[in-house]
Amino acid sequence: MSDLGDSGTEEFDVEPDAEPSIATTSGIDLDEIQRDLEGVQTALERLNEGTYWTDEITGGLIPHEILDAFPLTRTVAGNTAG
Repeated sequence: MSDLGDSGTEEFDVEPDAEPSIATTSGIDLDEIQRDLEGVQTALERLNEGTYWTDEITGGLIPHEILDAFPLTRTVAGNTAG
């Protein structure tokens, strides 16, 4: 009988400077992850500057409902309802 507390605690030997292999990156879009990271960094900068809630195109406020749903939003210009 296995101990459920041990699940997920296996250790793997990985070389610190090893290049990722196809097996470890299969199905992962590293470019998309990089874009997401850049978006988060931009959002944090805007938050620190006090401009997070400001539309970069119109200068108006971005509704909190939009930022709640899409926290990386920088503009709502060009979006139409309906």
